[in-house]
Amino acid sequence: MSLRGMVCSPHYLATAAGQAILREGGSAVDAAIAVNAVLGVVFPHMTGIGGDAFWLIHSNDASAPVALNGSGRAVGAATRDWYRERELDVIPHRGALAALTVPGAVDSWCMAHARYGRLPLSVVLEPAIEHARHGYPVGESQARFTSECVDALNDCPVAAAQFLPDGRAPQPGDVMRQSALANTLETIARHGRAGFYEGDVAAEIVRHLGAAGQAWTANDLADHRGDWAEPISTRYRGLDCYQTPPNSQGFAHLIMLNILEQFDVAALHDDPAAYVDLVVAATREAFQVRDQYLTDPVFHDIPLPRLLSKDFAHECAARIRDGQPNEYQAQATGGDTTATTVVDGQGNAVSLIQSIYHEWGAATMAGDTGVLLQNRGALFSLADDHVNRLEPGKRSFHTLMPSMAYRDGRPWLVYGTMGGEGQPQTCTALLTRMLDFGLDPQRAVDAPRWLYGRSWGAAIDGLRVESRFDPAMDAGLAARGHDIDRVGAWEGVMGHAVAIRIDPTTGVLQGAADPRGEGIALGW
Repeated sequence: MSLRGMVCSPHYLATAAGQAILREGGSAVDAAIAVNAVLGVVFPHMTGIGGDAFWLIHSNDASAPVALNGSGRAVGAATRDWYRERELDVIPHRGALAALTVPGAVDSWCMAHARYGRLPLSVVLEPAIEHARHGYPVGESQARFTSECVDALNDCPVAAAQFLPDGRAPQPGDVMRQSALANTLETIARHGRAGFYEGDVAAEIVRHLGAAGQAWTANDLADHRGDWAEPISTRYRGLDCYQTPPNSQGFAHLIMLNILEQFDVAALHDDPAAYVDLVVAATREAFQVRDQYLTDPVFHDIPLPRLLSKDFAHECAARIRDGQPNEYQAQATGGDTTATTVVDGQGNAVSLIQSIYHEWGAATMAGDTGVLLQNRGALFSLADDHVNRLEPGKRSFHTLMPSMAYRDGRPWLVYGTMGGEGQPQTCTALLTRMLDFGLDPQRAVDAPRWLYGRSWGAAIDGLRVESRFDPAMDAGLAARGHDIDRVGAWEGVMGHAVAIRIDPTTGVLQGAADPRGEGIALGW
């Protein structure tokens, strides 16, 4: 708890960097950039400057947040026919052919910093440069995901040289340095977005991908820009709940809240089987329409007014009450991600999610830049009739969904999580457990979680539940038709959630970070 500021992230070194920036007089945006720059160094399997970012930003003089879409578009040469000519039915998930969307994160940093930053970008990026240049201790998560992805990393010699020292996966506690990444971060610190999207770094990205069989041009990078946008929202039991609009999946969370508002969720506090069953039923309803419509709205109309209406929620709730819940089985979206929340001493707030999609992204590093490129474009479809079909200049269906909830025009909860399919589910669990069950942020994050769907491509159609749930709950869920798969007590597949709750009377900030990750919440 704190009065002056709070930072939460999935890695302790990143949180500490954000706290240091707040101490130096930086804004919430400054701190969020510092956190995510460090995450790209010390959590490289989950995020980095070769990926995308989505933001919700609250300014202390505003009554609602603004959204910033920092996701990249498919490059000009990325067409369905281009992949078909290479006898591919789907876009590969690894290698240069998976890297077909421009990284949007760095541009979003620069856009947010230009509007809301207080410290120079060079100061904000100093902690990340320090860790990259002089080294950091490899954590358990990086060591484990490296050992699971040795083959993918070995397919790119420069990535293998960086992340497989001596030809093997590092052990927790080994010291790793990323000098090439430090050089690129220093270039960004000096030149801003031009240091990444133009000049030597951009040229090396294009050269590397061209040598590996992908067709990028300098203009694909130079022409990229993020977009400011109005957030989408709904009202849940007196809270105004905000999300980034499509191509983000955030509207699925809002649909779920609209459905749950039709039920007495608080009455289910002592009946976990009924609670989980209800939220899963709402998830199925939301995922069906999400998968039907979600793509880049520039290319396809998405009927958000209807989908976010209370009338639509009433239709969904009626099916659930009548014992005819939706049996929709969502397809796997995958995705390893990082979520960051920051509130500064002036009341400015940020919820930011940044990602390279799968662990290690495309597992291809762009030459001597130290930039590990994302594979977000692998989520595009090559089918001509698919709503999320690949088209040049298009943004893909995106799992990233930073979250905020306001009470009486002021932020009450700043929250988010990693976890692909799990993001709408975990965000809904956090909000209902705090608002309907009265839990504080850390207890809401710590509470055992569940996961419906095929997250990370796992061939599991049932319902995964953490083993800390009372085993008696299994019988209640089975009686409701669920196929239960018990997983670990603190299962990483459930995501790494973060949250900051702001007391509207005292201004006290309560922060929480997920013990399923390596993070921490720090105030000052």
